[in-house]
Amino acid sequence: MYGLHTTARPARKAATVPSGSDTTPPAVPGRGRRLAALVRREAPRTALAVLGGLVLALAFPPYDLWPLSLVGVAALGLLTRGRTARQGAWSGFAFGLPFFFLLLKWLHVVGWDAVFGLALVQALYLTLLGAGLALTSRLKCAPLWAACLWITEEWARDRAPFGGFPWGRLAFANTGSPFTPLAALGGAPLVTFAVALAGGLLAAAAVVLWRLRGPGGSARAALPAAGAVVLAGAVTVSGLLVPVHTDADDRVDIAIVQGNVQRPGMDFLGRPMKILDNHATATERLAADVKAGRAKKPDLVIWPENASDLDPFRYPQAYDRIDEAVKAIGVPVLVGALVDHPDKPGYVFNQGIVWDPVKGPGASYTKQHPVPFGEYVPFREQLSKIITRFQRVPRDFYPGDHTGVLDVGPARLGDVICFEVAYDEIVHDTVNAGARALVVQTNNATYGRTGQPEQQLAMSRLRAVEHGRAVVTAATSGISAVVAPDGTVTHKIPEFTQGVLRASLPLRDEKTVADRVGAVPEWVLAIVGLLSCVAATVMGRRGRTKDEKGQQ
Repeated sequence: MYGLHTTARPARKAATVPSGSDTTPPAVPGRGRRLAALVRREAPRTALAVLGGLVLALAFPPYDLWPLSLVGVAALGLLTRGRTARQGAWSGFAFGLPFFFLLLKWLHVVGWDAVFGLALVQALYLTLLGAGLALTSRLKCAPLWAACLWITEEWARDRAPFGGFPWGRLAFANTGSPFTPLAALGGAPLVTFAVALAGGLLAAAAVVLWRLRGPGGSARAALPAAGAVVLAGAVTVSGLLVPVHTDADDRVDIAIVQGNVQRPGMDFLGRPMKILDNHATATERLAADVKAGRAKKPDLVIWPENASDLDPFRYPQAYDRIDEAVKAIGVPVLVGALVDHPDKPGYVFNQGIVWDPVKGPGASYTKQHPVPFGEYVPFREQLSKIITRFQRVPRDFYPGDHTGVLDVGPARLGDVICFEVAYDEIVHDTVNAGARALVVQTNNATYGRTGQPEQQLAMSRLRAVEHGRAVVTAATSGISAVVAPDGTVTHKIPEFTQGVLRASLPLRDEKTVADRVGAVPEWVLAIVGLLSCVAATVMGRRGRTKDEKGQQ
């Protein structure tokens, strides 16, 4: 096998083993040398993979160097090309760990061990991606299968474990690039596919040019490289041909209140009622401006997630403080509040509540996807004994069971709470249920000035284009903003600033192609990616069988 030949060697005389001596065979002296040689051989490729992962992270906010997403994809494609599945897996891991570590460094507020742990789990998906890229690199049209495998990886990572963690999708690095309008056709998966395809084509061009680096290269031989570059450029600008409809069916005047917090970090809450009082006071100040004629009265007001740090239905002082502020402004207010579960002690709802100045609290939306290990602790009894930090999450958030379409005054809004904006299906279902604009109530005070608020705002920009809806981000400490249906940020309040943002919000009824097709493109592309790995494996086995028969 593998064309190896053996020659006869003279028999050695057996050594006599003394009675009672240790018969354990000595360590193979060449094993250490082989391992050292392997490390030396793989070190340059591993270093390049680490560098490639860091480059890809720089494509995301707060750096926003979106062209580097193409470079990162191309780098991983080149590093896995022609390798075995095991070698490709290692390159994928060496690429993925630094990528996620830099991308998720905002989690250092909780602890650097949390950054490493989450990055490690996420890197395992890129380990499988690296193996798949290596397998399919020998197939014809390899960049196409590679792009499908990027979708497969994101599809799996967005769903498991514990409901998945979609941070780091290629689409979220391209919320202000020529790729962005493709979201209106196939959502975030189509954007990721286009970015991965363009990056794969650039890698293919680089391979051809590398082969022609010697004096024997000819212009004709370089034509495939030129064709791949042209095709990559065409894929990149294809999004500019997609119409992004932004005409409003009607408008509503809104006010977003950013009350601010006492301090950033894990202890942002401060003393009880402080955050609630901040938002109530800012709302009353707006009401005074309206009464004095200095400001126009809005149609509705939006408060962020956790604007009320006490359950208003359990604590009368919280109820009264909210009611005072709502009555002062005289219009419905969407209030973010933590509400105790009525039947399950120890559980709490993370809600957006429509609070009317006359009727009081009414319809509400409960967050459907609580954050694992942040808003609830899986296997709490077992893990809390090992990781005492989980004791700082004293209660588990209970998930809601329906979309957040709420009538807030004259507007039918779709409420999405915090990092739910990262999940395709939650936002998709909310729009298809009748939301004419989207509201992201969020509390990023824990991760202020770390880059996390910018990453979440980028997701809002993509959702605006994907669904043809304006997106309002209301944050306790920032970044509060209004995103137009074309993804443009039109209004913004910086972090850790108390303020009120006024805007005329466009309401739309027309649905995009992405709204109609839903997750179908993602499923199709993900399945194609898996099938390409199966095809590569089968073809590889057939090739080895033919080689073995030819050697007999």
